[in-house]
Amino acid sequence: MRLRPVLAAALLALAAPRLHALENAERNWHQWRGPLATGVAPQGDPPTHWDPQTNIKWKTPIPGRGSASPIVWEDRIFVLTAVDTGRPAAAPASADPLPPAAEPPSDEQPGGRRFGRSDDAPRNIHQFMVLCLDRRTGEVLWQRIAREAAPHEGMHQTNSYASGSPTTDGKLLYASFGSQGIYCYDLDGNLKWAVDLGDMQTRNSFGEGASPTLHLRTLLAPWDHEGQSKLYALDADSGERLWEVDRDEPTTWNTPLVVDAAGRKQVVLNGTNRARSYDFETGELMWECGGQGTNPIASPVAYQGLAICMTGHRQPAIYAIPLDARGDVSGTDKIAWHKNEPGPYVPSPLLYGDRLYYTKANTGVLSCVAPRTGLAAIDQQRLPGVDSMYASPVAAAGRVYFTSRSGATVVLRDGDKLEVLAANNVGEPVDASPAIVGHEMFIRGEKHLFCIREE
Repeated sequence: MRLRPVLAAALLALAAPRLHALENAERNWHQWRGPLATGVAPQGDPPTHWDPQTNIKWKTPIPGRGSASPIVWEDRIFVLTAVDTGRPAAAPASADPLPPAAEPPSDEQPGGRRFGRSDDAPRNIHQFMVLCLDRRTGEVLWQRIAREAAPHEGMHQTNSYASGSPTTDGKLLYASFGSQGIYCYDLDGNLKWAVDLGDMQTRNSFGEGASPTLHLRTLLAPWDHEGQSKLYALDADSGERLWEVDRDEPTTWNTPLVVDAAGRKQVVLNGTNRARSYDFETGELMWECGGQGTNPIASPVAYQGLAICMTGHRQPAIYAIPLDARGDVSGTDKIAWHKNEPGPYVPSPLLYGDRLYYTKANTGVLSCVAPRTGLAAIDQQRLPGVDSMYASPVAAAGRVYFTSRSGATVVLRDGDKLEVLAANNVGEPVDASPAIVGHEMFIRGEKHLFCIREE
C-alpha cells in the first residue's frame, strides 16, 4: 500500500521539469507566433493606448534592415537584422566562411528550368547580425556578426535579408539567415555551432523569410525554393542532421508547426502544392492535402484535432484537416471544412480561444470564424485605419491587436463583433509582428524597437 504514494511522488518529480518549462515558455515570447504558436500571450496584459509620446517605455535604434519579429526570454530580447556595409562584393569579408553544405541544392527544377534572378543580387557586402537587448532599459547588451557576405540573389522590395524570426529555449538561441546560415548561440552571445545548408533560389528573387521551429532538442528548418525543396531536422545541441525529407514544392515562406495529435508528434507545414504532416521523430509523411494556393506564408494553427492551413495569394483557400488523417485526403470528405476565399497572404492567423481571426490578403479586411466549423461571426469587415498589413495579429487579456504597415495598431475587444477599443501609432512603418510579455508589448519598426508599457 505504501508503494502508491511513492510512485505518485516519483511521477510528479518526473513531470515537474516539463511543467516548469511550459510555465516559463508561457510567460515569455520565445518563438515566432508566441508561446502557443497561435499569436496569443496567455499571461500578457499590455497597454490598450499609446502614441509616440505616451506609454513608450523606451525605443532603441536597430541598425540595418529586417522584418524578423523580436523574441523575448525573461529580461532579454533578441532581434535579427542585416546591415549593408556599403562595401562592394569584391572587398574581402572579415567573417570566417561556414563549412560548405554536403549536398548544395540545385537551382534547377525538373526539366532544366532555371529560376531566380541572381543578377539582381546587391553588390554590397552585408553583415548578418544578432542583437541582444536588455528588456528593462532597451540597452544593447551584445551583438554578433553571424556572417559577412554579399547576398547571392536579390529580394522583393518589401522583403529583407533578416525576415525569419529567431527562437530560444531559454538556454540556447537559434538564428536562421537562410542561405547565409543557421547559427546557435548561448544567451551571452557565444557561438555554439553554425550550419550552411546551401543557397536558395527563390521565385523571382523575392527572397527568403521562413522561421525555424524548435521543439524539445530538434530544430526544424524549412527549405522550400526553386531547387530541391526540403524540410531539415537538426540536432539542437550540435547542428547535425537528424533527418531530411524532399518536398515537391516551389518557393514557400511557411514556418513548421509541431503538435501532439493522434498519438504522435506531427510537423505540419503548408505548401503551394500540398499541406503536409510529417512524423516528428523520423520525417515520415503522415498525411497530405492538396487544394492550397500559391505563395503560402501564413503559419498553420491547430485546434481540437484540426490543422488549419490558409493562403491569400492566387487561388486563395482555407483548409481544416483532421490531424488523425492518413495518406492523401485531397478532395475527400475527410476534410473537416474549407473555404475558397482569401485568407491572409503575408500575415498569419490568430487563434484566440474558440475564435480564429484572419485578414484578407494583405488588407485590413477582417474575418472571425469558429475554428471547428469555419462559420463566420465577423465576415470580411474593414478595420478602421488599416489599409495594408504584413504584421500578424496578436492577443492578450481579452484584446486583439492588428498592426498596419504604416505603424498604426487597432485594438479590438475579443468577441463575435467588431468592437474597436483604441487606435494607436508608433510613428514609423512596421512590418514585423509584435511580441507580448507581461505588461509590455514590443514592436519592431523600420528604425527602432519599441517597448510599450503603461506609464
